[in-house]
Parts: sequence; C-alpha cells; structure tokens
Amino acid sequence: MPRSVAIVGAGLAGLACARTLAAHGVEVALLDKGRAPGGRLATRRAEVDGRAFAFDHGAQYLTARGALFQATLEASGAQPWHTEGWRVGVPRMSAIPRALAEGLEVTLAREVVAVAGTAGAWTLRHGAPRPPGQALAADSIAESGPFDGVVLAVPAPQAAALLRGPAPHLSRVLDLVRMAPCWTLMSAFPQRLALPDTLRPESGPIGWAARDSSKPGRDPASECWVVQGSPAWSREHLELRAEQAAAALLAAFVELAGGLPAPLHLSAHRWRYALVEHALGAPCLWEPALGLGAAGDWCIAARAEAAVESGAALGAVIAGR
Repeated sequence: MPRSVAIVGAGLAGLACARTLAAHGVEVALLDKGRAPGGRLATRRAEVDGRAFAFDHGAQYLTARGALFQATLEASGAQPWHTEGWRVGVPRMSAIPRALAEGLEVTLAREVVAVAGTAGAWTLRHGAPRPPGQALAADSIAESGPFDGVVLAVPAPQAAALLRGPAPHLSRVLDLVRMAPCWTLMSAFPQRLALPDTLRPESGPIGWAARDSSKPGRDPASECWVVQGSPAWSREHLELRAEQAAAALLAAFVELAGGLPAPLHLSAHRWRYALVEHALGAPCLWEPALGLGAAGDWCIAARAEAAVESGAALGAVIAGR
C-alpha cells in the first residue's frame, strides 16, 4: 500500500478518495485549481449596489440511491428541496464539499499541468490557474512530491492529458469517455418572477432553469436564477465569450418566460466538461505497477453519487481493501 498519495482535484471524487485513504492511514495531499473544494458542486457570489447574491452554478441538486451517498449527504447537512429525493447543500451547494474536506490537506488555486518522475517517486508540476490557451506564469511554477501514488480526480479529458506522458496506455483508455459542456447563466431580478421554481424545456437552447433562491437557507427576497444551456446548444456555442453566452441565454430565458424585467445581475460560466455522455464502464482506474489512477463520475454515470462511489472505490483499491 502506498504511504503517500497526491490527489489532483478536490471535487466529490477526490474528496471521497482522500477520506477513504486517510481512514487507512495513507498520507494524502489534495490539489485543486479552484478557490474552494467542490468541483462542479460550486457556488458563485456577486454583489450589486450593496446587495449580495449567490448562485449554485454547478450541480443543482443531488439524489442518493445507495447508503454511502445517503450517509455523505446526511453528514454534510444537506436538506430536501422541491421534489421528493432531491437534496441541496445549506446555505449553498458548496457547503457539502466543504464539510467533506474538513481535516484534509487541500491546496487551492494550483493548476496541475504535469505528472513527472517514476513509479514510487512522482512529482506534480503546478502553478496559478491560467486562462485557456495561456502558459503558466513562470514565477508561479512549483513542484510537489515525491509521492508514492497519484490520483487524477478531474474530468476524463483532463486526466487523459496528464497521463499521456507517464502512462500513455491509461490515457488511451480515458479517451473513450465522452463528456458534454454546459454554459450556465446566473441572473438576479428586482422582483419575483411569475414562474415555477424549476423549468426543464423539452427543446431549445435551455436545458434547465431554477429559482435558486427557493432553496432552503437562501434569501427568498433575492430572486436569483440559474439557467443552464442544453448540451447541444452549449457545444455549438462553446467558444463564445462569457458576456456573449450570458446575453444569448438571457434572450432564450426571456422568450421562455414570455418577458422578464431587466436583471440586476448577469454573468455566465462555461463548464467545458459538465455531463457524462459515455462513461468508462468501470468504478475507477488504477495501475498498481505505476501507482497512477483516476476516478470521477465519468467512470460510472452522470450522477454526483457516481463521483463519490468512484472515488471511494479507488481509495479502497489503493488501500488493498
């Protein structure tokens, strides 16, 4: 069993893997390019004229089919919302990964760009997060390690890119996974909209819209909405600038609602790898001879629960359990 493991990605899969390994006495170091743990279980905040707004701009709600994820949600204080079986973090979705990260060593705002070294002595090269297509700033580059093992708990295409050097055969396996993008609009309005709390159109640019402020623990007077582009629309418009995507999704939302007041706040976020379309078909990936592996919802299915199951499975495999 490895004595030390680095985990790239502090989303649900990375956190579940880390907690499993830590329970078996393995020294774990988590690195994530975000400002907080959680990955797609994320919350964005904004302030306009002294008013604070918050948007769950990633996963909208969670459901549990098995005992492991049910226990995870209960331990993190998740509460029911809208439909039987739906659970959300309180006071925001990011509260769930924050609870899971307690007691773990998590280094944030570090983007891992290379896995180097050899089996039993891996190092991670990382720097301050950069805009797509740009190189790391030279003064931000650092290395961590050596580690006995490395786990990539990031979207499959990102894991495949990191494995092309040290383990090309694993990289080719991950190339089989397909993930869809999602543009997400975050908008706040001056008054309550005459709409249901959730909308799921059967066609068109919008795949989902929800009154985020209707969730428990939120400010019901803030009238915050999250609108997600459909996979097809998001893929077709993937390279729009954020302000262009926000304007386009707002126009689609106005049409869907039959008219809307001018928003107080408007922004958009692009999830390049949001939804699993074709899963790996295995709980996780691990090469014991190298001490390299990967985990994520993309191993199993397009569910947050699958991310926890995959991370926990990989942690158990590494620990010899």
